[in-house]
Amino acid sequence: MDPLSNVLALLKPRSYVSAGLAAGGDWAIDFPPPDGIKFNAVISGSCWLTVEGVAEAIRLEEGDCFLLTSSRAFRLASDPSVEAIPSDVIYSIARDGIATCNGGGEFFLIGSRFSFSGGNSDILLAILPPIVHVKRDSDHAAVLRWSLDRMTRELRDGQPGGFLMAEHFAHVMLMQVLRLHIASPDARGVGWLFALTDRRIGAALGAMHADPARKWTLQSLAERASMSRSTFALHFKTKVGLAPMDYLTRWRMLVAGDRLANSAEAIASVALSLGYDSESAFSTAFKRVMGCSPRQYGDAQQAGDNMRNNIGAR
Repeated sequence: MDPLSNVLALLKPRSYVSAGLAAGGDWAIDFPPPDGIKFNAVISGSCWLTVEGVAEAIRLEEGDCFLLTSSRAFRLASDPSVEAIPSDVIYSIARDGIATCNGGGEFFLIGSRFSFSGGNSDILLAILPPIVHVKRDSDHAAVLRWSLDRMTRELRDGQPGGFLMAEHFAHVMLMQVLRLHIASPDARGVGWLFALTDRRIGAALGAMHADPARKWTLQSLAERASMSRSTFALHFKTKVGLAPMDYLTRWRMLVAGDRLANSAEAIASVALSLGYDSESAFSTAFKRVMGCSPRQYGDAQQAGDNMRNNIGAR
């Protein structure tokens, strides 16, 4: 798989449909910080979006989509000067998955929330801005609106296999937004995601993700990027924010953490499969990157899963 697919597979994104919103007249609604990523599409009408910690409000027009990537409170309003009501006032009495404010009729929005069942979601979220705004005139916006509409129907119609279909549509939406963001001329961030748009650095990242166990050296990675060793090292760190070998070690440890948390594989086996000749060398690298020993990490993650399962069974 390519690096972006690798990371999303590691994070295990899951989607949960949110109630739609129908509004009319003068209105404003305050929403609490979402758990995970919040994705919405404006089906009709327009509104203002204000996000905690972001200086300027964003005007959302019919057909626009937006992604909220951090846990921040936000407000949707017909006018920023209107006094807002808490979202639970109308969402607690939503019917057929639709919350209504002032009788509706002028504005309609549907959305979805993504959470990550895998750990280390900061590998993606930390390098994204608080808001990713997809304007209606983008080809991507049409795909996103269609996917969100299909996902909502699958979850509400109760057809066989509907939940799995909805999950696939959710993944399509998330991937489309990320593709659009990194291709945007305004996206000039530092990190592995933005570096994928650089053909040469992307080739090196792809090689590391495809075969993390290989005995990569700075020279062999530079050759993949068709660059001299010194130029590659400088260019990689400028684009990614980490030196090549540091990035490789971090990726190996993230893969290791996922396997320790989700399988019964022995630590020595995980170490060997990721290119480490000894368990002790692997454990030293793991603790440096992840902040605890491999055994402690696996035990803590499995204990957390058991707690979540017990809560879900109540």
